[in-house]
Amino acid sequence: MALRSRGLQLGAAARRLQGAGKGLRFISAVASFRTTEGEVDTKENEVAAPDFTNRNPRNLELLALARKERGWETTWPKREYWHRLRLERTQHYVEAFVEHCSGNVVVSASTREWAIKRHLYSPKGVVACENIGRVVAQRCLEAGINFVTFKAVIPWEYRCDSIQRFQKAVTDGGVVVGEPRRIYQARYGIHRFTFSLSTRQAAQSLRFTC
Repeated sequence: MALRSRGLQLGAAARRLQGAGKGLRFISAVASFRTTEGEVDTKENEVAAPDFTNRNPRNLELLALARKERGWETTWPKREYWHRLRLERTQHYVEAFVEHCSGNVVVSASTREWAIKRHLYSPKGVVACENIGRVVAQRCLEAGINFVTFKAVIPWEYRCDSIQRFQKAVTDGGVVVGEPRRIYQARYGIHRFTFSLSTRQAAQSLRFTC
């Protein structure tokens, strides 16, 4: 009833305005956007830029073009890697972490974490190493790391059950243990070929003179 009476009052007011020779105009509450003469043309935004800068710091690593440390043949473990997986065992805990070639630790997992420790019978041993391998593999994939280099700190420890079960768990988790070889520039092979050719020519000339 209240709405009906309100509508009758509005209708009566409109008839009085029409009788007085005045028109009733309704104004929209939504603002209308009109183009002005000084409007900037945005068609150029659709044109692709001729130069593109990739700001991903791992771009060269994913393309296998990033530089690896070389010349450390007498050190163990070797430094020729992009991401190195390490496993450290103590008397009470097991810890695994992925180390970048810059020295920063990007992924880690340890039985010190309560979320892992609460599901284990013991925070050390073969079973703990295997479960740490599963966790670190999942975290590597979440961080976008698909290839890692794994070398035992002590060479003869590589054949123990803990290391083997750990590596198998990492591989089963989807992480490839082993990085691809670095792709060098094509002209490196050309220089090596020209050097060998010039050496052969020098040997022939030396043999001829003798």
